[in-house]
Amino acid sequence: MKHSLKSITLLMMVVFGNLSAAEIVSKPNIIYVLCDDLGYGDVKCLNPQGKIATPHMDALAAKGMIFTDVHSSSSVCSPTRYGIMTGRYNWRTKLQSGVLGGLSPRLIEQGRLTTAQLLKNQGYNTACIGKWHLGMDWVKKEGKDVAELNIESASQVHNVDYSKPIKNGPNSVGFDYYYGISASLDMVPYTFIENDRVAKLPSVEKEFPMFLGR
Repeated sequence: MKHSLKSITLLMMVVFGNLSAAEIVSKPNIIYVLCDDLGYGDVKCLNPQGKIATPHMDALAAKGMIFTDVHSSSSVCSPTRYGIMTGRYNWRTKLQSGVLGGLSPRLIEQGRLTTAQLLKNQGYNTACIGKWHLGMDWVKKEGKDVAELNIESASQVHNVDYSKPIKNGPNSVGFDYYYGISASLDMVPYTFIENDRVAKLPSVEKEFPMFLGR
């Protein structure tokens, strides 16, 4: 999961002004910032001796709350995101090793309560910006299969009908709005997604082998 450009996901549960002043006091804005390959000491507000300036993160911390006893049950993308979204151990899923591919089906079980849905039920407007990497159900071309669980789904890139709405993505698990990519930057399809549709139909095929950093 080493890229020249780090993947950043913002799971934003944000109040957009539809709450009263009293409700805003009891329901503060909540922003999850999940960065691949970011260490605890890389953020200045947690490590004043850090070499990287993080003014915006520092400002959020200064005006909000800092939690210093947080643990991740995995060091890679899909299982980490599953744990954050559901509060469950990642090994309770059907994905028992590695990560999903960009065309992999949804990993969060149908009907499973998520952080986004929980907050939405409490009156929050919710949005997710960035890398999803929890699977979504792409519509396959007639007579084609798109059901791989792991990164080998890249071999099925030509089996997908990219003009059709994508099913069971972020919008189906509690997010009002989504904009981002289905998986890592080195995984097909190389296109942005807005809600349940690709922002622009893929039209150029390029060689871009996975895991360039290895």
